[in-house]
Amino acid sequence: MPLAWYLDEEIRLARDVHQEMLFCWTVSPTVIYGRHQQREAEVNLPYCEAHGIAVVQRKSGGGCVYADQGNLMLSLISPDTHSEAVFARFMLRLAAALQALGLPAVSTAHNDILVDGKKVSGNACYALPNATIVHGTLLYDVDMDALEQAITPSEAKLQKHAVQSVRQRVMNIRPLLPDISDIDALEQAIIRNF
Repeated sequence: MPLAWYLDEEIRLARDVHQEMLFCWTVSPTVIYGRHQQREAEVNLPYCEAHGIAVVQRKSGGGCVYADQGNLMLSLISPDTHSEAVFARFMLRLAAALQALGLPAVSTAHNDILVDGKKVSGNACYALPNATIVHGTLLYDVDMDALEQAITPSEAKLQKHAVQSVRQRVMNIRPLLPDISDIDALEQAIIRNF
């Protein structure tokens, strides 16, 4: 399914949510940019068009991300309308799930999960009148060449993180998880440990 379907599904499920639910999914190559971002400033549109990469804006804030079949997308839908508390719990639970797999994962104030100082997960949330939706990415075996070409963060953002390119700041976790055979196994492990 295309990313837009999953974003619509989050809202549909949130309309009548009575208990927290977590679901995971993958998408074909897609760039997802935040509610407050300008597509032209964040996305290499000619590259995306030439390589069949979809470009979608989400309702939540946060930065621009690239996803493909090597990226596990996570969605948490909660009836709790205290969105900051829901988001904080999600971040701690995701970091703990990765720690249970043996990774030294930590959550940051910038909505990221880091392993060995590199970003492996970016997350965002938004509030509805009756629910909170949190969604994020988990870099398992993403095409790093496509990731680096498809998104175009500003020089200021790169300097803030003391890196010269997106690739220096992010990493896939597949090489660190020899017991996880593929992204489906990762999904089951995350759900089991979440």
